[in-house]
Amino acid sequence: MAESNPFENLQEQVADAAAFLPDGVGDDVLERLKNPERVLETNLTVDMDDGSIRTFRAYRSQFNGDRGPYKGGIRYHPGVTRDEVKALSGWMVYKCAVVDIPYGGGKGGIVVDPADHSASELERLTRSFAKELRPFIGADKDIPAPDVNTGQREMNWIKDTYEKLENTTEPGVITGKSIENGGSEGRVEATGRSVLFAAREVFDYLDTDLTDATVAVQGYGNAGWIAAKLLDEQGASVVAVSDSSGGIHDPDGLDPVAVKEFKNDAGHVTGYSDAEELSNRDLLTLDVDLLVPAALENAIDEDIARDVQADIIVEAANGPLTPDADDVLQDADVTVVPDILANAGGVTVSYFEWVQNRQRFSWTEDRVNDELERVITDAFDELTHAYETLDLPSLRTAAYVVAIQRVVDAYTGNGNWP
Repeated sequence: MAESNPFENLQEQVADAAAFLPDGVGDDVLERLKNPERVLETNLTVDMDDGSIRTFRAYRSQFNGDRGPYKGGIRYHPGVTRDEVKALSGWMVYKCAVVDIPYGGGKGGIVVDPADHSASELERLTRSFAKELRPFIGADKDIPAPDVNTGQREMNWIKDTYEKLENTTEPGVITGKSIENGGSEGRVEATGRSVLFAAREVFDYLDTDLTDATVAVQGYGNAGWIAAKLLDEQGASVVAVSDSSGGIHDPDGLDPVAVKEFKNDAGHVTGYSDAEELSNRDLLTLDVDLLVPAALENAIDEDIARDVQADIIVEAANGPLTPDADDVLQDADVTVVPDILANAGGVTVSYFEWVQNRQRFSWTEDRVNDELERVITDAFDELTHAYETLDLPSLRTAAYVVAIQRVVDAYTGNGNWP
């Protein structure tokens, strides 16, 4: 089966949802909603530890700035492509809009496997990218953040590079920084926490109980493992998790923290004691109450979707379902909480971090978590209201209808210039 193009998936999702807008949207405006405003493509030449030099391809897509400065992460992965970055920046536009925070969408990436490089090589690579990004980013222009295989360390390097080149202090140029460098309490857990809130709300909406629900989590990076931990704390039973090495399954339930500690030592979840090993596909098709895809896009295609047995899917990753998979799951009455709501905790707390940086005032972790809960639950209520009142086919369609309408309203309110 041919690999699904994430950018084409995004465009299909936007076009499908736009057809349900109460007042409609013209083809000319729709074209604007489906394409980025600009894409930076650059080659970074970096000194290696052995004295050689290597060139790395890098991208930054700025999709739509009608509602505010561009916002979105930077990922380091060998599979990064121009179309992937464009798609991710588009999803960020609608993610910010559905939770009603004043940002547009951006996304960046470097084609690199960080596991192949030392910390010093990664620092030189990161600072080289920051130098290229310098004219395009800023607290009121474009605010990057962490994504796959990046974190506080890389964000600190970008901030430091930008500030040195600009001869200024501007912590709001980037989010996801360490606390000591202007980061926010609660940022590390934010994406996993919003997955928990989304799961809690959809279980309540469907009049079912999250307590004692069985859960499978595909992807055990930051979002996946924290979602697993928080769901376990709510009484759910996490029976399977996986990473790129494969998966593990224990029908009696796993200890998410112990699995994370094992992965920290071993580098993978496979081999964890007292659990049977299984493939990622097997995990995705387990008979569980809740499936949380928390890896990369296109994890569930039409073929896998036909074998999915979960009753509810909450998307922790960006674009984990292809449109064809969505259709299959919709026909099978599987409830899907879309990524643009479920994993919006990261960008929401990034917004809180940006606000704190602008104010030069720090919030407590309790305040951050309380504000995040309010944003996610309010957004879920608005999504389900649109779903019911407009008689929409899915929660994903509802999320895009809410988000697209907000972007259209901002664009028409601004007017077109020049």
